[in-house]
Amino acid sequence: MTVKNRFTGGAGYAPLTEQSIGGFLESSPQVSNVLGGRSQDWSVREVGDGNLNLVFIVKGPTGGVCLKQALPYVRLVGESWPLPIDRAHFEHEALKAEAAVVPNLVPEIYFFDKIRAAIVMELLEPHIILRKGLIQGIRYPKLADDIATFAAQTLFSTSDLALPAGRKRDQQSMFSLNIELCRITEELVFTDPYRVAELNRWTKPQLDDIAAEFRVDAHLKIAVQELKWMFLSRGEALLHGDLHTGSIMVTSEQTRVIDPEFAFYGPMGFDLGAFMANLLLSYYSQEGHATPDDDRKDYRRWLLDTLETFWRSFESKFLELWRIPRTGDAFVPGLFEDEGGRRALEAYRFTFVARLLQDSIGFAGAKIARRILGLAHVEDMESIGDSDCRARCERRALNLARQLMLGRNSITSIAAVRQLAETCGEGDL
Repeated sequence: MTVKNRFTGGAGYAPLTEQSIGGFLESSPQVSNVLGGRSQDWSVREVGDGNLNLVFIVKGPTGGVCLKQALPYVRLVGESWPLPIDRAHFEHEALKAEAAVVPNLVPEIYFFDKIRAAIVMELLEPHIILRKGLIQGIRYPKLADDIATFAAQTLFSTSDLALPAGRKRDQQSMFSLNIELCRITEELVFTDPYRVAELNRWTKPQLDDIAAEFRVDAHLKIAVQELKWMFLSRGEALLHGDLHTGSIMVTSEQTRVIDPEFAFYGPMGFDLGAFMANLLLSYYSQEGHATPDDDRKDYRRWLLDTLETFWRSFESKFLELWRIPRTGDAFVPGLFEDEGGRRALEAYRFTFVARLLQDSIGFAGAKIARRILGLAHVEDMESIGDSDCRARCERRALNLARQLMLGRNSITSIAAVRQLAETCGEGDL
């Protein structure tokens, strides 16, 4: 098939295999130094379980690396859905931008090959994918604060609050070329769940009625299209673009955010809402993971505690960053030097984050709905073997999603989001 790469034209690309990776990595002195020995001493294992890419773990006598290579199509669907491999370029650029402000929350990058669309990075061990830990009912005491730090630092530092306008526009221009991955979000998150679409699926027949309701509810479709308009038109900051619990690796002591290939300049609330949505999906899934020894009630409360702590920590960190003198071209400090100006600016900061919460919960609703009614569901729900139980969990989540999208502008606190989640989940606790 044709390989699309706007930076190289696609020439020289070939998917790597367990057999060919050794010779490829030997070309990088840094990677060879991490692994130790020669390629014949290295073990290679393909471990990718995502929707788009190849992922290999390579281990040598002195260490290991993770190699991620973009495929020229959507792996989940196959070659019938081609996709440019230059998304690896945007992922690499996003990882560099993130590492500039939160180096301890992203993997270290060792090597990037633009022609092969391959990134070689730090092997995160003994970390596991956060989603898998949540399914197992594991608590992560640092998770909420770590993701709040990641979000506050990456969103603030790439916005007009921190950057001169020219520098921000340069960055925005480059990431605006990540067109195809943005289009995936535009279709799968904001459009397909609200119409008849070939790739849509849901738990049948149990959710047939609510799926039909989502397709005919004009008020809901206006609400989600308003969110799509924000996604299309608000270039507020550099987003991770896919900040769900499958893009976070954890131990009890460490958190690392991975896979920012959907990175682009968009509305801040989209990243925040994505993380919130996945905590809520986990919350609603817990009935399906309960056992006679653990009904998961305490764990469900922990998930909502994590949701609240995340938002409050993010809000505090974001406001603190804004109070430090910056060179951004928005809200120039010199305009607010007298006491009245400082008070007015501080009041506006709180207005800003209040609006950001409303944006975030709207996007959270959209992200929940697409994971139940569209393509690419989440393991939290999919791993529930009893389809009736899974449908109950999903229906509660969809009821919340609908209320978040329709009522976001009347919700004024994260505590209200929690209360709404509990109300929609009655029968769980």
